[in-house]
Amino acid sequence: MLLALLCNLSVYAQVCNGSLGDPVFTLDFGSGNTPVAPVTDYAYVAGSCPDDGQYALSKTETGCHDDTWHRVFNDHTGNNGYMMVVNADQVAGKQFFSYSLAAGILCQATTYEFSAYILNLLKPGQAGAIKPNITFIIEKKDGTELKRQTFDIPETADPSGWVKYGLYFDSQGETSVVIRMVNNAQGGNGNDFLLDDITFRACGPIIKAGFAGDVNVTRQDVCEGQPASFTITAQAATGYNAPRYQWQQNLNQGNGWENIAGEVNPALLQRNFPSAQLGIYQYRLGVAEGDNINSANCRVYSNPVTINVSGYPPPPASTTLQVCEGEELRLGAISGATYTWSGPNLPPTTQNPIVIPHASAANAGVYHLVITSAAGCSTPADVTVTVNPKPIVTISPPQQICTGSNTTLSAFAADAVTYSWSPAIGLSDVNSANPVASPSVSTLYTVTVTNANNCVSTNSVQVDVLPVPVANAGSDKKIFEGQSVTLDGSAIGDITSYKWTPADYLDNPNSLTPVATPPFDITYTLTVTSANNCGIDQKQVFIRVYNKIVIPTTFTPNSDGRNDIWNIEALETYPQSLISIFNRGGKQVFQSRGYGKPWDGKLNGSPLPTGTYYYTIDFKGEMPTLSGWVMLLR
Repeated sequence: MLLALLCNLSVYAQVCNGSLGDPVFTLDFGSGNTPVAPVTDYAYVAGSCPDDGQYALSKTETGCHDDTWHRVFNDHTGNNGYMMVVNADQVAGKQFFSYSLAAGILCQATTYEFSAYILNLLKPGQAGAIKPNITFIIEKKDGTELKRQTFDIPETADPSGWVKYGLYFDSQGETSVVIRMVNNAQGGNGNDFLLDDITFRACGPIIKAGFAGDVNVTRQDVCEGQPASFTITAQAATGYNAPRYQWQQNLNQGNGWENIAGEVNPALLQRNFPSAQLGIYQYRLGVAEGDNINSANCRVYSNPVTINVSGYPPPPASTTLQVCEGEELRLGAISGATYTWSGPNLPPTTQNPIVIPHASAANAGVYHLVITSAAGCSTPADVTVTVNPKPIVTISPPQQICTGSNTTLSAFAADAVTYSWSPAIGLSDVNSANPVASPSVSTLYTVTVTNANNCVSTNSVQVDVLPVPVANAGSDKKIFEGQSVTLDGSAIGDITSYKWTPADYLDNPNSLTPVATPPFDITYTLTVTSANNCGIDQKQVFIRVYNKIVIPTTFTPNSDGRNDIWNIEALETYPQSLISIFNRGGKQVFQSRGYGKPWDGKLNGSPLPTGTYYYTIDFKGEMPTLSGWVMLLR
């Protein structure tokens, strides 16, 4: 009858549907740095990529196949443990696990489950893929088979889709058995799989335990130091002929589950806590057929029920808080599950943290906090908030200075501890309340003032740099006597007036570009005056006035006392000038520097013939070179 009650005809497995006992045997292949090898006919290979007929013990399986295979990053147990990686042998039916349970370890009239978690490594949809075909076998020590169950291991889309496979059987008077697993499919395309958490343990009817007769309530919370009393009950087992019971407790003392002496009634277990001590207290009910209750290998157990004795959440690390007015005030705690705040102008709220963007004096005072843990344990705390005033900063009015000059800035706060100006460029001392400012361009200076409470305020002053006037009288000029020239004066800056001195021979001395007609050499001075009180500037220009040169086109060197020489008026005023005369063939017939002695129509003392001659007058940069012709007549 008991076996029938536990039957699960799943297409994937025949495993126990009832309550389970502690494992008589378990193999999870180890964890940490200590793998545990199974008994197997397969050959062991180090690493995670075994060939046909080999196995490996690995924590991951990620690099042995292409993308048509799963990449598995942890074992089924999830305890940084190992799993068995099996590459099927080419010989079908080869055993990949076996274990012989010790004599006397099993109980009569007891059902046991033999199970393991298996994962097909191949992804779905691969044509011609071979599925692992696993047989679970239980047999006597002499090889007589007691039960077997065979399963195809289908592909799963999820690489974490481990499935529990196995079988259960009635011990039938056997006290020890051999458990085995074989793979009936040949190696080839597919047929690689992972194996983990092999167990053999008692299986019985479902037993549910809970508090005060409610099997849906399996946890109670108590605060440390508080008195508490609990009634734990369990449903009586059905399916045994003569069930017997034993309550156990696990007090987290390192001893695991222990029997509670005299507690053998499923209907009632009373637990009293006059002053609950911090810890986790667990209880469960074991059941077995008759005297089998005396063997841990024969029992099955109810679900555990838990009494969790929690400590009180600690108060905030700081119960005082200072903030500057206008800055963000943030009140928060992190040690609980829920929080209740109240305080100045703050009605009770469960919001946490409390954020006030701009604190003011109205937010100062004592805030009351209740921190409650997930177990319902509450700790009250008070947080005192001080809102410190910021310094009030007065600053000098906007300044105007001329380029190249400076001004003194001024800042003041009654409670100032430090001053800091920015930008630093052009300032004599950025940490002075009254620095001298000499910027080259207009600049907005900001001062940051900190008081004794480390509160900060800022203020700013604009310093505008006004340009000084810059005059340009233009380049020097050269003219002949009687000519005029326009002066090309200019100015930079905010100019209010222009003036040339002396005003002699100028058509408008208040214009930047007057017309000058001086009869002799003269120097003019341009004076420009700033409109913003940034002074004046002066520049000079020189006008060179050359005497007017009259060049005759004909002369008659015939010794009659009239027009016997080629007389060029005023040429003697150009002592650096070079006069050259050529005949029609290009031969030079006369040359004179400064023209101290005019040409008399002769070459080396001999009269030249009547004709046209050509001249050049080179003024050596003082004036442009003149050229032309002169007719010599006799």
